[in-house]
Amino acid sequence: MQCMSTIADINTNFAGFFKQFGTIKRLRIGRNRKTGKSRHFGFIEFESPEVAKVVSECMHNYLLFEHLLQVQLVPPERVHPKLWKGVTHRYKPLDWVKIERCPHDKERTLEEHKKLVERIMKTDKRRRKRIEASGIDYDCPEIIGNQPTSKKIRFDEE
Repeated sequence: MQCMSTIADINTNFAGFFKQFGTIKRLRIGRNRKTGKSRHFGFIEFESPEVAKVVSECMHNYLLFEHLLQVQLVPPERVHPKLWKGVTHRYKPLDWVKIERCPHDKERTLEEHKKLVERIMKTDKRRRKRIEASGIDYDCPEIIGNQPTSKKIRFDEE
């Protein structure tokens, strides 16, 4: 949730900064689809081309938000038709906890549970050997997991 407010603040600040030159028709800032962070490029369309020319002359190599701006005037014939597609779309961050919860909490068969426990025990055994080999005198707590204790274990009815 904090990410959205930061993105909205940056868009508002960015638009507010360039509004001093003239009316902004459209503003698009490139964002990473996964994280929503800025990709450090953007496009601004002004109402009049004269304003855009003044902005490109004044703001080229200007330090803004700790980055040097590289401002270039793009003629209308070079603008891609899909450039402004999705400009009004608000970025909604993905809930990765919810996404990862499904495979983690899935129902497991008895065989899948045994395989999971064996892998955990093998990793623990390797860890204990590394601790012992490094000369550390440490009594690791035992892992209890040989019996299926989860409610999510599915037994095949035969």
